[in-house]
Amino acid sequence: MSFLNQLKSQAKAAQGQREQQDSQLEERAAKTEAACDAVLSYLKDLARQLNVLQPSAPPFSLDGKTPWPAMKLVDFRVDARRKSVRGRESCAYIAMGGQVVPQIGEPVAGVVSVNFPPDLQRVESRLAMGPVKHDRQEVRDPAKNVLRAIRFEYMTQTRASVHVTAEHDDGQLAFRLLNTAGFEIVNARWPAERVNQSLLDELAKRIVSEPSRFA
Repeated sequence: MSFLNQLKSQAKAAQGQREQQDSQLEERAAKTEAACDAVLSYLKDLARQLNVLQPSAPPFSLDGKTPWPAMKLVDFRVDARRKSVRGRESCAYIAMGGQVVPQIGEPVAGVVSVNFPPDLQRVESRLAMGPVKHDRQEVRDPAKNVLRAIRFEYMTQTRASVHVTAEHDDGQLAFRLLNTAGFEIVNARWPAERVNQSLLDELAKRIVSEPSRFA
């Protein structure tokens, strides 16, 4: 076989491999789009029901010691954005977010003080989730000017959300849950073909503080 024929054989094999890879990417992208359509439809319907029900929120506490009043979930909204994937308009992400507010009355002021680095890091990270409106003050010994504690004054209101990012090439959906079980961020990645009614029902259960196998 001549060298040119060897190159032709190699090129044909490479072309076949490339076509197979493109076919697999297209199949994954199609499954991802179908899953995104299902998620968007489900979350829109879920948001409507939650806005009527205003379900109880899970317990919240910035320092793990000072509980917030009984909270509820309100004012849910759904948003979705598009992007181009290999020349096709496709889903970029889907998001549903709502407010976490007291069950009775308006948000109220609260205070926590911390004096150890791990506690400070925990409180500051939780304040950033939502975020929580707050003021930060240093408490010092007036005689020695030594830092005794960090004092945070805050309002009892934050946000809860679900953010779903489409990963077309991998055929997966990446879920980011914010404050669905108290102050926390949970990440879960699911194959597109497994994103169905049953899985989304598990997500809804988690949002309304019922036992859930979603994450």
